[in-house]
Parts: sequence; structure tokens; C-alpha cells
Amino acid sequence: MGRQNPLVGKHTYRLTLVDNETHEPIRSVRFGRAQGIYWIITAVLALLIIAYLLFAFTPLRTIIPGYPNAHSKKEAVANAIKIDSLENAVIRWNVYAEHLSRVLTGESSVDFDSLVRAGSARYLSDKDAAELARQDSVLRETVLKEEQFGVSARSERELPIEGMHFFTPIKGVVSAGFERAVHPYIEIAAPTGTVVSAVLDGTVVFTAWDAEQGYILIIQHHNDLLSVYTNNQKLLRSAGDEVKAGTPIALVGGTSRSEGAEHLHFELWQDGESLDPTRYISF
Repeated sequence: MGRQNPLVGKHTYRLTLVDNETHEPIRSVRFGRAQGIYWIITAVLALLIIAYLLFAFTPLRTIIPGYPNAHSKKEAVANAIKIDSLENAVIRWNVYAEHLSRVLTGESSVDFDSLVRAGSARYLSDKDAAELARQDSVLRETVLKEEQFGVSARSERELPIEGMHFFTPIKGVVSAGFERAVHPYIEIAAPTGTVVSAVLDGTVVFTAWDAEQGYILIIQHHNDLLSVYTNNQKLLRSAGDEVKAGTPIALVGGTSRSEGAEHLHFELWQDGESLDPTRYISF
């Protein structure tokens, strides 16, 4: 029988640490192939576990692409709140649209609970196009008959003067107050060239020039209201012009000979009776 090689199947490896100066061995480890594979696998698993712990329980996890951080979470909460607010706004607009549709078609008021549960509103009338066109024509004819100088006639839907919002004709100090018997107007001190604005929506019904009062402008408003602006050096609107509240209509001109200071002469009338403007307008 032949002799077996004692080294076959018994390959071993040695890992030695050597002093660089003296070349003397400091530490030496012997291991076989199976032991080497075992230690390599153990080291890889240990590195993977350490990496997992670092990224799972430390702030390093925020560097992972797509991982939510504190800022993104805050934005997500804010977006959720905005979406909820938009949903509420849509519901309110649905309620408004449904009410408007019923009013225009002469139907009864909508049931709020049923509308919210349904989550949708009806925007179109059930009536045919011919009937809607006829009703629209009747409404237009009625409005045109009621209009005079572009201002609708008095109706029950108009607000009382206390509930109307007046635009300030000019910012300044009231230099002369209202007195119904002897001084049925106010005077507002302002530099020459200051812009005068309309106090309400309306139509210019009168413009003129007077040697004592300068340029005069009168506007007709709803509720039989008249506003009068005098002591102007220039007018920016003509008779027949429709104006909105806050629209520039004139420039203060200082033509009055009775007062030393420049001022706007302002009057407010309703149904032929003078009103104190300071009760309704903040100057």
C-alpha cells in the first residue's frame, strides 16, 4: 500500500503580527479554511447589525433618500389641514350654489342636512331653456323700467342708511361742523389738489361752476341719497357718468373766498332732508 500524504485535507493558515524594526513575531494565530470562512461570515454579520442599529436608532436615518424628516412631517400635517379647509369651503359653496339656484327658479329653501350628506349641489334648473329665457327677459324689462340715472328705485330690499358702508370722500380734519339750520354741511380741510372720491356707488346727475363755490358735483345714490361736493378746482367726472364707491371724481381747488384754509365742502341729503355726514362716515 502506498503512503498517504499527512498534509492532504489538513491545510492550515497562520496570521502573524511582526515588529517592523526587529522582525520578531508579536502574535500568531493559526486557523483552518473552515475557521476562516466562519470568522469572515461572523464579521460581515456584525457589520450589518451595527449598520442597521446606526440607521434605525440614530439621526443617520434621515440621510436615506425618501425617509421623512421633521420638516416633511410638518408639511404633511399642514397640507392635511389645508385639504380639510378646502373641503369645508367646497361644501359652503355647494350650499350657496344650491340656494341661489332655488331662489332663481322660485323654489323653497334647501335642506342643509340633506345637502351636506349628499356632498353635491344642483346648479341647473329643471325648467327648460325657453322658460328660463322668458323669465330672464321679464326680469331685464322690470329692472330697466325701475332704473333712473342708473340707480334702482326704492325697494324693500334696500338697506337703511345706518347699514350702508360709506367711503371717505377725503381724508382730513373737519374744520366746520354740521348745523341743520344754519350750516347743513361740513367742511374738511385738505391741501389743494387732493383727490376727492365718491362715498357710494351712484350716478353723477349734476356738474357746474360757481364763482364762490368753484366746481360743483352731485351724485345720486340708492335710497334717494344725494352727495354734494363743492369747492373743487377740477372735475374728473361728467353728468351721466356711473361711479363706484372710492372712484376719484374731483380735485380740491380752494376757490372759496369765505375761508382761509383749503377745504372740501361736503353735503349729504336724503328725501330732501340734510344729514350730518359725521354720523355715517369716519374722516
